[in-house]
Amino acid sequence: MSDETSEQLERAEGLGAEIGEPEEFGAEETFEGAQEMATEAETDPVRLAIEQGGVLRLPESSDVELNEVSDSFGEGETMILNLGPQHPSTHGVLRLMLELQGETVLRTKPVIGYLHTGMEKQGEELTYVQGATNVTRMDYLSPLGNELMFALAVEDLLGVEIPPRATWIRMLMAEMNRVGSHVTWAATNGMDLASTTMMIFGFRERDLILSWNEKVTGLRMNTNYIRPGGVAADLPDGWEDDVAVIVDTVEARLDDYDELLTGQPIFRERTEGVGVIGPELALALSATGPILRAAGVPWDLRRSMPYLAYDEVEFDVIVGTVGDTFDRYAVRLNEIRESLRIIRQVLEKMPSGDYRVQDKKVTPPPRARIDESMEALIHHFKLFTRGFDVPEGETYVAVESPRGELGCYLVSDGRNKPYRMHVRGPSFVNLQSVPPLLRGGLIADAVAVLSSVDPVLGEVDR
Repeated sequence: MSDETSEQLERAEGLGAEIGEPEEFGAEETFEGAQEMATEAETDPVRLAIEQGGVLRLPESSDVELNEVSDSFGEGETMILNLGPQHPSTHGVLRLMLELQGETVLRTKPVIGYLHTGMEKQGEELTYVQGATNVTRMDYLSPLGNELMFALAVEDLLGVEIPPRATWIRMLMAEMNRVGSHVTWAATNGMDLASTTMMIFGFRERDLILSWNEKVTGLRMNTNYIRPGGVAADLPDGWEDDVAVIVDTVEARLDDYDELLTGQPIFRERTEGVGVIGPELALALSATGPILRAAGVPWDLRRSMPYLAYDEVEFDVIVGTVGDTFDRYAVRLNEIRESLRIIRQVLEKMPSGDYRVQDKKVTPPPRARIDESMEALIHHFKLFTRGFDVPEGETYVAVESPRGELGCYLVSDGRNKPYRMHVRGPSFVNLQSVPPLLRGGLIADAVAVLSSVDPVLGEVDR
């Protein structure tokens, strides 16, 4: 042994003598005190719930809520934490102000407006022909649903009835859009819960839908395809084969989603019993879509208030039993299967005929006629510059978007532009359910719960 090593050992022994043996510190008393603290923690319901990852059930009274939680933690102060608005897990520029006691969420205040674009006021300065290019950008995951809502409202004021083929094309595109929106949600929800594989799977399927949109409409998003009077163009040659491939592919890959997430223990622990909302509260908050159906209320406008040709196809309204984050996941996953079921029926029942109404006041002349006739060119120019006048009146039309009831209140004063346009965006209304969903839960569950609401901030702020 070297002299240097001997010196280090002597120094260490001397340091140990200075500190003293464990009994000099009262190790027995320390051990007994630790046992008492552990026993307290085991019987403390708040600490027990946190350790087990459960959801705390706090009383409705805010005073009692604060006092009970504060007493349990032995602290009287709470902390305000800002989640967002830049965080990807807030699904856009959403800011959540969370009041925390330890890791427990006491109150939540959603702060919106960071993406406000004034789309409703813009809609009052655009002609009815231009309107679809505006509304399609509200919910950018469901652009065709927005276009459908606006087109149905304008057609209701005009009093026109579109051809059957246009109706079924719209239904095909709307259900394709629903599948695309739900697989995108599955991708981002998986990413929020630390499943990178689910994100890759979801966006892989979404790309199939976007490629279909591009083939039919010329654009992947914000298509301006569904317009007052019908659709912009007929389906391309070979569309039946394209649809069959998409349906078969997505249907088979849903089994991968099930295998990856549904039975995965960590996923279930992070979603089951987390963010519970009952049917009474969901209805009181005007929640619609998967949030309401997951709470056990079978409300789907396609079945409850049929539009297009939904009363001519068979599908089930998927409902949950608990109303937790897992139920909202299961509802959306099975809604994809029901949409594929509807698409298969559309494939079989698609009628022939015109894809838009043959009313010269609403519909431009065929493209070939513009090259042959000056009158047709003038007609086309006038429709796309000034638009058409709509009789005086007001209407409210709603459709079932992937996020819930998407409605359009439209008022006409007889001119070529809406006098008033207001949109009932389901993302905006459903955001009211975030505070009660997060109340009493853990901050670790906040991202999972918010993801299960599936807000699109373009539609929230409009």
